This record gives sequence, C-alpha cells and structure tokens, in this order.
Amino acid sequence: MHPTLKQLRYFVEIVDAGSYSLAAERLFIAQPALSRQVKEMEATLQVALLERKPRHVEPTPAGRAFYASARRILDALGEASAQARQVERGEQGTVRLLHSSSVPLTPACTALLRACQADHPGLRFDVSQASSEQQAIEIEEGRADLGLAREPVLRRYPEVEVDPLYVERLELAVAASHALAGASGIGLAALREEAFVSLPHPDRGGLSHRVAQCCLEAGFYPRAAAAVSRKLAQLALVEAGFGVALVPASLRRLAPPGVAFVPLSDPGCETRVVLLSRRDSGPAAAALARRLRQGLGPSAAAAVRG
Repeated sequence: MHPTLKQLRYFVEIVDAGSYSLAAERLFIAQPALSRQVKEMEATLQVALLERKPRHVEPTPAGRAFYASARRILDALGEASAQARQVERGEQGTVRLLHSSSVPLTPACTALLRACQADHPGLRFDVSQASSEQQAIEIEEGRADLGLAREPVLRRYPEVEVDPLYVERLELAVAASHALAGASGIGLAALREEAFVSLPHPDRGGLSHRVAQCCLEAGFYPRAAAAVSRKLAQLALVEAGFGVALVPASLRRLAPPGVAFVPLSDPGCETRVVLLSRRDSGPAAAALARRLRQGLGPSAAAAVRG
C-alpha cells in the first residue's frame, strides 16, 4: 500500500505550519483526525516522519526526505490539473493545421494565428501542406484538426464541415519573356493554344480542377505542357517557359522574379477558399476555427488578398 494524496497533503501542511493545531486550522479538520491520518501513513511506510517537540513539530531525517518528494508530487498534480482545465477551455494543446500549396499563409492568416496564440499562450500550431482532398481525409480520420483548401472538394465526409471563407480572382501567370507578359488583360478563350503547366487529377479537386472548369466554360480544355505540376512548383515551370498557369492573386507574392501576371477579363474566373474542420472539434481547434472564420470570412475577404 501507499500513502494517499490526502495524507501527503496533510503531512506537507503540518511541516509547513510547524504544528498539528495550526495545520488543522488551515485544513479545516479536527486535530485528532489529522493526527490519525499521519499515524496511518507512518504505519504504511513503517517510518517515523514527525517528531513532537515542546512547542512545535519537526520532521525526522526520513521525514525531511519524504517531505521533498511529497511536495514535488503535490506540485506536479496541481500543474497537471491546471493543464487539464486549460486544455478543456481551449487554452492549451496543439492544433494540426493543413493548407493547400495554392492557399499560402498570407500575412493576414499568420496574424490570426499569432492573435489566437496570444489569447491562449498554451496553444501550439503544427502546420503542414496537403491537397484539398487529402486534407478532408486527414481531418475525417483524426490525423488533423483544420484545413485551408480550395474548392471544389470532391468528396464529402460525415465528420468534416466545409465553411466558405473568401473568393479570389484568378490571374494568368506567364514567363516574363512571354508575348502576353505586358498585356493589361486577356480573355480565357485567347489561351486555347497555350500549354498549361497544371492539369487536374481525375480524383482530386482544388485549384487545378477549378482552372479546368473555367477553361471548359470558355470552350476548351487546357492543353498539357511538357512539364506539369499541381503544386506551387508550377510557377517555377512558368518562369522556365514550359507554359502558362491560372493561379489565385495571392500567389503573386510567392512567385519567382521571372513570372508576370495578367488579369483575366472573363467574369466568374474566381476560386474560393474554404475551412475544413471536424464537427466534434476540441476546444483548441474550435478556438482557432472561430478566429479564422471571423478574420478570413466574407466580411474580411479584402484583408487576405495581400
């Protein structure tokens, strides 16, 4: 058998107070009951822990060693209890956030992360990239908490909520040496003969799927370039002259210097960013989700385009 936590607390209080009577007052219990608990603990340990003096009580050598360990145990228990309460309130824990390569963490987005962490100093963020479809799978299966993805998300899952955040205009990305690099605007139909460095995967949604939708609405399907990518690397391929790409305006700030951007004149050439979350999100993930909805939602859309 081992001493109980109550006995540890009583023992520490007696040593701190230096007397049974004062410790009993602080603990709001009768002195005989306090003495009985200490005797039971000493019997359990088979060690004398306290020695009565004429005017006070002091620990024996064994009691001093036991006091140091008992104090550490009680302090650790207090910290563990406080931590559990903080996690329950969403003030502590790790939030696993995924984002598509086409949804860069703009200054507006990272500012929201910092603000959330400032309000809840115990929060930590684990940020990784994943495709829109993979984000939904990871969140559904509990390996991630939140995701920033681009529509369309082709597969829906029972535990995953999809909330619209903001819409961005698509722009044409071309090499600086391309004939269209200095154009003030262009219609999609004029790109029929261009080679595109990004084509949709048949089983995935996201940006490349949306680009193909826009091209089909303009009467053609994008022709594949000799090198293609559905990741941010497509801008490097554009710079190298492999072809063109349609990308959201927020990718301008991440583009290599040899890439030029041309506005599209077609109405509806837009792409929507959505927030993916679990319906049963824990308090920490729910706190960040609220912050992202408020800061990146439709009413705040202009802030995320930079």
